[in-house]
Amino acid sequence: MSAPEPKLNLVAASRVEPMAPARKRPRPGERRVQILQTLASMLEQPGADRITTAALAAKLEVSEAALYRHFASKAQMFEGLIEFIEGSIFTLLNQISERDGSGLLQAQKIVSMLLQFGERNPGMTRVMVGDALVHENERLVLRMNQFFDRVESSLRVALRNAAEANGSSTPTVDANAQASVLVSFIIGRLQRYARSGFKRSPIEQLESALRMLLG
Repeated sequence: MSAPEPKLNLVAASRVEPMAPARKRPRPGERRVQILQTLASMLEQPGADRITTAALAAKLEVSEAALYRHFASKAQMFEGLIEFIEGSIFTLLNQISERDGSGLLQAQKIVSMLLQFGERNPGMTRVMVGDALVHENERLVLRMNQFFDRVESSLRVALRNAAEANGSSTPTVDANAQASVLVSFIIGRLQRYARSGFKRSPIEQLESALRMLLG
């Protein structure tokens, strides 16, 4: 129903040699990736409290000062995760827009893709719905709000095309209303997934739900 969604794998390009005789200095950029990978992993723990740099450093077995050699602040670490979300989602969204001619099908695939991405990346889901950003820098919440604004804009384009194809006399109005409902649905499903301790799948009965929402 949709293109395969990327699983968070920020260290895919790095390989640690087994049976190393001694701890090796990370290659340039490798430590930065390890920090983001570990932060994402810690966010995947159901009910995890606010993650401190001290806890993150302990998990990595480095000093807090070592973290700040790669990131000026914890906010920058979260921005690194948001960049991963944006890059992954908007790459797939563009592919859907280019490959699927039907506006209605595009909208269905966009919703499915976002929810599947969240299911495959639980830590990222907590960032997307803002749970992980509580008490963090306000600009992080603003950036995620802008992320969903962009998603809604893409849905509006697809749904307006669908409404025009169906002969609607008010295609823009129809598309705006449907896109708003779909984004609310996406956020709601992701919030339920995160707050259930990642037990309630965001894609359960998805086809039935989309038929109800899109007709």
